[in-house]
Amino acid sequence: MDGRRYLLLSLVAVGLFALSGSSCPRAFTLSTPPPRVLPPSPTLPQIVQAVNQNSGQIQSFSSGSATISGPGWPALRCSIAFQRPRLFRLRAETGLTGPEVDLGSNDQLFWFWVRRNQPPSVYFCRHDQFAMSRARQMVPVEPDWLIDALGVTQLDPQLPHQGPYPVAGRRALQVRTILDTADGPVTKVTIIDASSALVIEQYLLDARSQVRASAVAEGHRRDPATGLWMPAAVQVNCPAAQFAIKVNLGNVEINRLAPNPELWAMPSYPGTPPVDLCDPRFGPASAMSSQPLTLRSARP
Repeated sequence: MDGRRYLLLSLVAVGLFALSGSSCPRAFTLSTPPPRVLPPSPTLPQIVQAVNQNSGQIQSFSSGSATISGPGWPALRCSIAFQRPRLFRLRAETGLTGPEVDLGSNDQLFWFWVRRNQPPSVYFCRHDQFAMSRARQMVPVEPDWLIDALGVTQLDPQLPHQGPYPVAGRRALQVRTILDTADGPVTKVTIIDASSALVIEQYLLDARSQVRASAVAEGHRRDPATGLWMPAAVQVNCPAAQFAIKVNLGNVEINRLAPNPELWAMPSYPGTPPVDLCDPRFGPASAMSSQPLTLRSARP
């Protein structure tokens, strides 16, 4: 597959469940440090409970001041909304060209539209068909896992966790979890702050212990309305796709998303027919042209 096509499809895959940012890149700082919630030598059940106590209460979030950026392309300002378990919508634009990207997911399917795709189309795939589709070959990780990259991951008590293991030279603990995927078992490594129990790094390892995907949080902030914590920024990488993206969350509102069924509906754009990625006739060569993504960022 052409490298640019693969990169763009990977961008879409990550964007479906894990992208957000701010209109201008900036450093985030904490006004107060996260409180200690773990004892000095916590057990695995204590860690699971502490992690889920925060992230498990995040049922929805939204931001109108987000951005996404990556190597070789400028920042795009975004609006983003998420509601458990898999309702998602991200719309990115520039001040000069208007809408550029529309990524989303509802209970039945996910979709993406990129303005500069050729041919222009709204690409979609049903969740229950994705694992066995040819589109699965283009995406290096399971899309549902990418929700975790934003810091709303939970540690399912029913899954086979291992640890905790101390992380050398850091006040952090490692928990390893075996996950069943369409490609067989993979290992998820979760790095947790040893004091606050906030998730600071996540990795997916294949059977050879090679990193398939990673998400590294760059600081956490407390939502004053709920008292819950989310990352200020996240760096997402998929080495197999040669993909990296910086995610800045902007001013996030947690558990205040108003009901809006239209938000979760697959859009239609003039001159852009829907294309089913799960159709057996769909293939990499028919997906997109190899035109580079040359977007202009809007000035604040």
